[in-house]
Amino acid sequence: MSRIPDLFAELKSRGEKALIPFITAGDPTLDQTDVVLDALVKGGADLIELGVPYSDPMADGPVIQRSSERALQGGCTLADILETVRRFRQRHPTPLILFGYLNPFLQHGVDRLARDAREAGVDGFLIVDLPPEEAASFQRSLAAQDLDLIALLTPTSDAERVDAVRPLASGFVYYVSVKGVTGDREEHQYSAIAERVAGLQGDLTLPIAVGFGIATPDQAAEVAEFADAVVVGSALIRVLESQETGEQAAEAAQAFLASLKSAMSA
Repeated sequence: MSRIPDLFAELKSRGEKALIPFITAGDPTLDQTDVVLDALVKGGADLIELGVPYSDPMADGPVIQRSSERALQGGCTLADILETVRRFRQRHPTPLILFGYLNPFLQHGVDRLARDAREAGVDGFLIVDLPPEEAASFQRSLAAQDLDLIALLTPTSDAERVDAVRPLASGFVYYVSVKGVTGDREEHQYSAIAERVAGLQGDLTLPIAVGFGIATPDQAAEVAEFADAVVVGSALIRVLESQETGEQAAEAAQAFLASLKSAMSA
C-alpha cells in the first residue's frame, strides 16, 4: 500500500485537510527541483505532485506550459525524474505522486515504469489524458506495485463517468473545480463546487482533492472547508519564476506554502 491512505487517515484523525502543491520536475534544473522539494516539505506540504514535463500539456495553462518548456529545454527526462524522487525519498517520507501525460509513461513501458517508480519511492500517478475506459491495464500494473492511480473528475463528469472511475481509482480523487485549463481564477462559485464535492464524497470512498484556480490563502481556506485536500500549482510556479535566484525561489515557495497551510488550519 502507498503512503497516501495513511496520510489522509492521519489528517482526518486530527481534523486537518491536506495541502498538495504541484511543481514541474526539472524547472529550471533538476538540482533546483531538489531544493524546492525540500522547501515544500518545510512549508507544510502533506503530499506533492511532481509534474513530468511534456511538449503538449493540453490541460495546463500558460504558467505550467512555460514550466514544462523550461524543463524540456534543460533536457529533463523521466529517468532523471525517478532519480530525483529517489533522492527525495532518502530525505523525506512525504507522499509524492507523478503528474503527467500518457505518452512519456507508455514510452517507458507500463510494467517497467511501475517497478521503477515503486523502487524510487513514488506513491502513485495522475495521468491527465488516460480515460477510465483505457485505464484498466495501467491500473493493474500500478496495483501490482502498491501504487495508486489518482482519478480525475470534472464539473462535466456525469454519473456514468463516476461509476467508471470507482473501480479504478485509489489514493484520492482529483476534482477539477472549473472548466478549462490550469491557472488562477478571480472568482469561484464555491457553493456549487462544495455541493458537487459533497456528492462525490457520498458516491466514492476516497478523499476528494480540489484543484485548478486556487491561488491565495483565503481561497485555500475556503476550499478546505468542504474538500479533503487543496491542490495549488500555477500560483506556486509563478512564485518560483518571479525570483532572481534559486535560493530566493525556495524561500519564497516555503513562505507561500506556509501561508496557505496556516489559512487552511485557522
